[in-house]
Amino acid sequence: MNLKSILSCGAVAMIATLSACSGNGLTQSGLDPVKFDTTINQKPVKLYVLKNANDMEVCITNFGGRVVSITVPNKNGAPTDVVLGYDNIKQYADSVNSPSDFGAAIGRYANRINKGQLTIGGEKIQLPTNNFGHCLHGGPSGWQYQVYDANQTSDSTLVLTYKSPDGDNNFPGNVDVKVTFTVKSDNTLDETMEATTDKETVINMTNHSYFNLSGDPSKPGTNMVLWVNADKFTPSDSTYMTTGELRDVYGTPMDFTKKHALYETIGDTSFEQIKNAQGYDHNWCLNTYKDGKGDDTKVCASLYSPESGIYMEMFTNEPGVQVYTGNFLGTGVKGKHGIAYPKQASVCLESQKYPDSPNKKDWPSPYLKPGEKYFSHVAYRFSIK
Repeated sequence: MNLKSILSCGAVAMIATLSACSGNGLTQSGLDPVKFDTTINQKPVKLYVLKNANDMEVCITNFGGRVVSITVPNKNGAPTDVVLGYDNIKQYADSVNSPSDFGAAIGRYANRINKGQLTIGGEKIQLPTNNFGHCLHGGPSGWQYQVYDANQTSDSTLVLTYKSPDGDNNFPGNVDVKVTFTVKSDNTLDETMEATTDKETVINMTNHSYFNLSGDPSKPGTNMVLWVNADKFTPSDSTYMTTGELRDVYGTPMDFTKKHALYETIGDTSFEQIKNAQGYDHNWCLNTYKDGKGDDTKVCASLYSPESGIYMEMFTNEPGVQVYTGNFLGTGVKGKHGIAYPKQASVCLESQKYPDSPNKKDWPSPYLKPGEKYFSHVAYRFSIK
């Protein structure tokens, strides 16, 4: 993060000096890799650092495939960490005292499945219910709490793999997963998610980074400017479950086809959808997805911070994006650099199949059969405006 916004000038000067010193062991974002070096489930865990020649650095732990920090230059050229998270593996692994999906490679099924129920091959399956009576993010021991095998193939690329056993949270099929992160020369974090199975199953992965582009996550991020290339969204009920309807955004606070700051509409509780979610926690149906195919060469959403000047564009081949505005933050749990993130300190832009797609037959299918390959792509490109 941009420490200038929260520390005294003297402390900032000291940290800048430390970061510039070779051999101090800290990443550009101020992380100590030693605090991520451990063993979980008898598998080694560590922090991997990716970078390019244009001052972009991304730190990832193979515990849950979590993006711990993304550092890019702000409008003044200062390195700025633009995602929330923890600065040690202990907190990431403590699902009781510091529960989070910060930065995770979510699976098997990102978002919610209604009452944890689905049918595959005529067989009714009951999944664990861990969120308002629904199955969220693959259940209580989803892939965000598993250790991926890691192979850093270059300074800019990390490949994570994981074998999910048949019956994992009661999902069928042995699933082989590969997640590839690449930091590109144009300051893009590119992520591909691939999977194969030996039994028919459902797969819906996502990147769950919490973005605050100002560099000061001690304050709400509602002054960030959002744009979503979507004419429709999927309404949800008071348990955050999609109703099955596709509704027009126009004339509602869900309309981000014209860029505007989140604070302009996020507090409009006269609109039932915002009241239900205590902000935004909804799926938008992307215009970049047509005839069963997503165009990941076109920008599907963007986010901008007037304070830092950092502008982020999102690309995906998926049909939807979940915009979540950190409505459940503000618990007092401290994140990186000892900061207690307030409510709505960030925005998640999660590429995905629509929530509860296994039970909505007219929606893009999340089913994966033996011999088929699941492929999901998302990219976040950073620049200055």
